[in-house]
Amino acid sequence: MALRIEDYALVGDCASAALIGRDGSVDWLCWPKFDADACFAALLGSRENGRWLLAPRSAAATAERRYRDGSMILETRWTVPAGDGEPGSGGSQTGGVVVVTDLMPVGAACPTLLRQVRCEAGQVAMHTEFVLRFGMGASIPWVSQLPDGGLRAVAGPDMVLLRTAVPLQSHNLHTEGDFTLRAGEEAVFVLCYTPSHLPAPPAPEPAELTAQTERFWRDWSGRCGVADGWSDTVQRSLLTLKALTYAPTGGIVAAPTTSLPEWIGGPRNWDYRACWLRDATLTLLALLHGGYIEEAGAWRNWLLRAIAGNPAQAQIMYGLAGERRLQEWEVPWLSGYENSAPVRVGNAAHEQRQLDVSGEVMDALYQARVSGLPEDEHAWGLQVVAMRHLEQAWREPDQGIWEMRGPPRHFVHSKVMCWVAVDRTVRSAEEFGLPGPVAHWRQLRDEIHAQVCQQGFDAALNSFVQSYGSTQLDASLLLLPAVGFLPADDPRIAGTIRAVEQRLVGPGGLVLRYDTSGGEDGLPKGEGSFLACSFWLADAWILQGRRAEAERMFERLRGLCNDVGLLSEEYDAAAGRMLGNFPQAFSHIALVNTAYNLSGTVTPATQRAGGVAAAA
Repeated sequence: MALRIEDYALVGDCASAALIGRDGSVDWLCWPKFDADACFAALLGSRENGRWLLAPRSAAATAERRYRDGSMILETRWTVPAGDGEPGSGGSQTGGVVVVTDLMPVGAACPTLLRQVRCEAGQVAMHTEFVLRFGMGASIPWVSQLPDGGLRAVAGPDMVLLRTAVPLQSHNLHTEGDFTLRAGEEAVFVLCYTPSHLPAPPAPEPAELTAQTERFWRDWSGRCGVADGWSDTVQRSLLTLKALTYAPTGGIVAAPTTSLPEWIGGPRNWDYRACWLRDATLTLLALLHGGYIEEAGAWRNWLLRAIAGNPAQAQIMYGLAGERRLQEWEVPWLSGYENSAPVRVGNAAHEQRQLDVSGEVMDALYQARVSGLPEDEHAWGLQVVAMRHLEQAWREPDQGIWEMRGPPRHFVHSKVMCWVAVDRTVRSAEEFGLPGPVAHWRQLRDEIHAQVCQQGFDAALNSFVQSYGSTQLDASLLLLPAVGFLPADDPRIAGTIRAVEQRLVGPGGLVLRYDTSGGEDGLPKGEGSFLACSFWLADAWILQGRRAEAERMFERLRGLCNDVGLLSEEYDAAAGRMLGNFPQAFSHIALVNTAYNLSGTVTPATQRAGGVAAAA
């Protein structure tokens, strides 16, 4: 029986990440970086596709989890009731308490997953099962014993070393170990990755790695900006965002997972281990308002490197270092999370035309200037060239923010973001003295604005619509006041927000992206409520001055975080469970920005809108 998505916690080292279940099993790990093949892939298949269990033998053991304050170090406290019998022993054991500490050390000589078990009281029998499968759960490695304890596993280019003093036995392509700890005793497991053609790295010192990693996370989280009564929640979301950052380049993955379904049993299963331009401005604002200027600068620089080149070849997403080839293929040997197939690697949407990304990039670069980030010498030149391309491209249909796999359309959100691209270019020139044909750009800005208001607004609905000529709604329309297209007190915006409330707010008061029943997106109907969209509704209410409603929505969404503060992409309110890839950067970015929108006078929403919004 698969664990629910919310039953997982994340540990990471700013290069890759592991998902560890409430049952003590590492069910997902891609090494040596986020987008590499998984060596533990039970999350999308079975234990035969790779997992690492470490837990008490007792079926009656109960677990409580937490992160150490201000860190990504996970602690699971297991309690075994007194007198509970050890399975198969015929006797009884004292019972007791053990704490399993899981972390991926930051700055280690090689990618490492460290698991430590310490008995705090009584006596507890423990069990570990180690099933390694390289190549997305397919390749069985050749396993041999290490002379100092533990094992070495090799398959093709990959090698891992598991070092431990616990005796291990291998049989039927599994490695297992049983051991008992008494109060004050501990056991340590150190798993290291290295390319198989290199010598085995020296054994690390676990205590030193733990102390070094805790210092790193606490030093980083200690700089987090205050957010009224939600500072702890904001800090946890920013820590998660940092853990999803690929430190060598500054790129931020949308999620560390692939193919966790947007609807159980359906085909809406996508690989999110890449960096999306659509997240650009909201990511930048979340980092800036959180006080993380260096990280905001690294993200801005990643954006500039990724989009450099011919503007006509700009993509909606890139790899961790700005790679452009993200070919999508299906993994037939993985059954999918709760049989939600197919499992996909790569993302074909990277080939789509999504015009909104031009607005995201131009807005992010403008907000970087407003916030005082040092100017990049190439940024303005790239923007001027991109504007020449946009002058014609904005007139074309596209696939929209939600990456529709149906026919291209004239999506209203895409056109509005084209307006944002021109508006931010004009404002950059006017406010920072940058050279360019500003009068011409102003005319273009007015032309786009007029067309959207004429063709993207339905007077009968009193609302903007998903695409020209449609009567469908789209939650991305909630962003119109936030990006400054029209003020929040404009009757057309008020009508749009009201229409979204009436037609896209689903069970539990959460917001759907759009109505999937019509099949216009090229996929079968059915998905959960999109959490970022629910935060956007709260932001729209804030801009309208409806603070009490916004705060209630925020608290509702904050309450959906799992026991260690993580959010997925979507939520099934009827079933009361998370859906989609996990943890989802977009959801945590939205949480941070809404918290700061509720907390301050200079907020992400008013900063982005440029002062056109009604005062909250």
